[in-house]
Amino acid sequence: MQTLLHAVFPPECLGCGARVETDFSICARCWSDTPFVFGACCDLCGAGLPGQTAGGERLICEDCHDIARPWAQGRAVMHYAGTGRKLVLGLKHADRAEIARAAGPWMARAGAVLLADDPLIVPVPLHWRRLAARRFNQAALLAKALAQASGRDWLPDALLRGRHTGTQDGRDREARFRNLDDAIRVNPRRAARVTGRAVLLVDDVMTSGATFSAATQALIAGGAGPVRVIALARVARDA
Repeated sequence: MQTLLHAVFPPECLGCGARVETDFSICARCWSDTPFVFGACCDLCGAGLPGQTAGGERLICEDCHDIARPWAQGRAVMHYAGTGRKLVLGLKHADRAEIARAAGPWMARAGAVLLADDPLIVPVPLHWRRLAARRFNQAALLAKALAQASGRDWLPDALLRGRHTGTQDGRDREARFRNLDDAIRVNPRRAARVTGRAVLLVDDVMTSGATFSAATQALIAGGAGPVRVIALARVARDA
């Protein structure tokens, strides 16, 4: 059946639409234009760093030296540039759920160290107004794909965004953090599943870290911990 489907609908690259050999993949050209994070990276946000990882040494980027991070550890699959940016925007604004399916195994590999203690995988929540307009939460799609790829439990409604915060686009770093103050809380119906549990927070993009911070603080207040984070893409400091 799969062979027949491929004969009628050949697999296409998620980045450019060129034909590829397998479903949910990208072609060699798009792969080379996707800034995946390999090698040395910041242990708090996953941003790629120059050089090689030193044995046992924890590397921290300039952003994470400047901004206190309430979470314990973090990773990112790629930087928000090139085909990486195109994939994120396709997932977020073009209803391309197949990108999340492809990203599941990528996130499982990038976040292997974050999965070691069998955490509960939790997506960053959307406010109900944003969810109604978009019809889906892209972070939840990524969390589900990561859970399936890693064999871990996930809880799509562990967190609630009780206040409509609007877009973070165009806000400076301080305004991003102020905008998220007290906006996220643990869902009271899911509190028992969160308390005392290690949690891996999932989002599509990390820029300043304000959203991850608000969600982490809500989880810690709800008795969870340790909390770690993973994003599909990390925005570079000068972006």
